[in-house]
Amino acid sequence: MAERVLLVGVILPSQQRETVEEHLAELSELVRTLGFEVADYYLVNRKQISAAMYIGKGKVEELKNLLPELAVDEVIFDDDLSPTQLRNLEQILNVEIRDRSSVILEIFANHARTKEAKTQVELASLEYLLPRLTRRWTHLERQIGGTRMRSGAGETQIEVDRRLIRSRIARLKKDLQRIDRERETQRKGRDSLYRVALVGYTNAGKSTIMNLLTDAAVPVEDKLFATLDTTIRQWKIDKYHSVLLSDTVGFIRKLPPNLVASFRSTLQEAGEADLILKVIDISNSACLEHLNTVNEILIELGLFTIPSLTIFNKIDCMDRDLLGMVKRDHPDAIYISALKQLKIGDLRRHIQTKLRAEELSFHIELPLENVRAIALVRDHCMITGQTFTDNRVHLRCICYKRVWQWLRQWLVSEVEVVID
Repeated sequence: MAERVLLVGVILPSQQRETVEEHLAELSELVRTLGFEVADYYLVNRKQISAAMYIGKGKVEELKNLLPELAVDEVIFDDDLSPTQLRNLEQILNVEIRDRSSVILEIFANHARTKEAKTQVELASLEYLLPRLTRRWTHLERQIGGTRMRSGAGETQIEVDRRLIRSRIARLKKDLQRIDRERETQRKGRDSLYRVALVGYTNAGKSTIMNLLTDAAVPVEDKLFATLDTTIRQWKIDKYHSVLLSDTVGFIRKLPPNLVASFRSTLQEAGEADLILKVIDISNSACLEHLNTVNEILIELGLFTIPSLTIFNKIDCMDRDLLGMVKRDHPDAIYISALKQLKIGDLRRHIQTKLRAEELSFHIELPLENVRAIALVRDHCMITGQTFTDNRVHLRCICYKRVWQWLRQWLVSEVEVVID
């Protein structure tokens, strides 16, 4: 039988009730992803957050009287709670208390498949857990495998556990540094291709787009955070153009800062991109808020200056009135349905336009004995024509401007180059 949970949201003077209700609906999807049953919602109007109990002593007492009637196993708050707030709420309500961040962390832990993803999630979970560690704090043990956690052994044991956690955090950070160095080596081998990164809100359809364009066979599920690991595949757009397309973890409102920090190396794949495709689910009424969240996270990661295109996916399920409003605000966006394969040609044409703006066409003449230079050109350029005369080869080439800036340093000075 599924655990029953009560979801709690707070409406402050600076917020609209509809916005808080939207956030609670999203939290409901998160807890259902964990297999929980949502018993009810509890909305509280507050002038300000209570430092001791988040919703104030009176509302906590009201909530305490409500719990037996609802028969809930846990109470989940839509915002992060401080260690003090958690401790006080658990003592009074006598049920498990957690917040949105801990729910997201557990989902990530359940969906992590590779060693890199598991390392990132464990690091984020431990950094989140460390200041909140108490004898009653047990639910995060489900998502942490290597910390030898204990519960109920008293204050001395808690201190031991804290030392173990700090030691484990240090080890995990070293592991991620090593993984990041390996990723950097892999990126250097892909410098000659134009790189496109799919980013966007979770469950917006990035993996469906990836599979459609590249036959990547990325698992596609209608649930939040189904994909955590970066997938990179080559997409052949036309006879002369191929790009590297990458798909990585989705974004969400109120994403835990520790999680963003831990996944920074994975998200850096987008930082190496020449073009970012921001994928948004237009069938969701909060799609414009989702786009704002994506932009905020890109700013936080220092990636907002990279050229980008906005893609509104799932037009087959959209509301016509919402589409009109979105098109007025975002006339340059691309509108597609990856699932129904609608308007995919528009996406292809937009990317081809971006590619051509970054291309450089040139003729190059090389002596046949200069094998190294010929190999460099062939490896890093698209060859559109070649002729041989007097022990020399004449190549007609296309490459990207940033590739040419690197390539020209390795070609000997006597090589003849004519830029078209």
